[in-house]
Amino acid sequence: MSDTAIAAVAAVAEPEELDDFRAHVREFVAREVVPHHAEWEHVGIVPRDFWRKAGDAGLLGLGLSETDGGPGMDDFRFNAIVIDELSRVGATGPGAGFSVHNDVCVPYYAALANDEQSARWVPGLTSGELIAAIAMTEPGTGSDLRAIRTTATPTAGGWRVNGSKMFITNGINADLVITAVRTDPAVGRGVSLLVIERGMPGFERGTPLKKIGLRAQDTAELSFTDVEVPRANLLGEEGAALGYMTHTLVQERLAIAVQAVAATEGALAETLEYAKQRQAFGAPIGTFQYNAFTLAECATDVKAARIFLDWALGEHVRDTLSPDAAAMVKLHTTEMQQKVLNRCLQLHGGYGFMEEYAVARAWTDARVQTIYGGTSEMMKLIISRSLGLDAPRA
Repeated sequence: MSDTAIAAVAAVAEPEELDDFRAHVREFVAREVVPHHAEWEHVGIVPRDFWRKAGDAGLLGLGLSETDGGPGMDDFRFNAIVIDELSRVGATGPGAGFSVHNDVCVPYYAALANDEQSARWVPGLTSGELIAAIAMTEPGTGSDLRAIRTTATPTAGGWRVNGSKMFITNGINADLVITAVRTDPAVGRGVSLLVIERGMPGFERGTPLKKIGLRAQDTAELSFTDVEVPRANLLGEEGAALGYMTHTLVQERLAIAVQAVAATEGALAETLEYAKQRQAFGAPIGTFQYNAFTLAECATDVKAARIFLDWALGEHVRDTLSPDAAAMVKLHTTEMQQKVLNRCLQLHGGYGFMEEYAVARAWTDARVQTIYGGTSEMMKLIISRSLGLDAPRA
């Protein structure tokens, strides 16, 4: 691999291993998540002791090697099972948090951490003692990683970091924040990754951001004021961050697609049951032709998305999923999610507007899916460029 790319070389698991792991995750979610998620949504955060339970259950740090203290489960389909089972029951608090920890942050540590860093961080990332976040987005940059303004000024022992980051998942709970900083003032290059740790003077977190969905997920703005970061916390090579970040977006977008399909499957199953039970004019509403045809279309859309997703998962395990294909999967599944959940909510009538109904929560939670990890518009831009339709630049 090049010095600016993170390779994804996985050992392919046997089907029975995946089935056993799914049964284990499903049982854990039913026991430790479903009874508590409403309370987590109320308080706006997943408690840290739950992360440790998840670590004890072997659900964290899946891609980290056994020699470094991790579980050594480097087939991404294990990750997908965790996302799938949480998303299917609407557990967006741990679902989004675990996905950032496992699917976005862990690949950086697995590929870039040196021996000293691995010894320091990997055991905690696996046990749930250390919660991971990644800080790329800034108040004024959005998807433009080259416009990062958070600076890291060289010092005798490392760097002094100043700036802020916005919309950071796990922002309140995080102990280790992979932070994209500009170590070279030149535009378009000189961006590096520094791991900023809980307790470093000058590292502050804003109050949790109030969102219309994902209410159990702690999301925050982070600020850095003269934070002294030692050279030992440089992750990878200095100035190589843009390559690292671009490569890992493939897996991040695939993880979002898993969330989209599983959450929609769960909501559609609940809606089908509602349509069979809810009576109007003396008959179940699902038996009315318009409603039946609507549900048939929804089921077809979800099945097509699942097949597309399963193909993409296979490609990713073989390290052959291209960035434009990942963009297609993310675009297709998240736009499908908006369409199908909107119809599911409509079929519930006034009850669909009530927060006590799962479909209402699924609908609001889903809205961000076409925004984070790259907006639908960005996905279309990536896809169109792969078709040779790159617009001329000034």
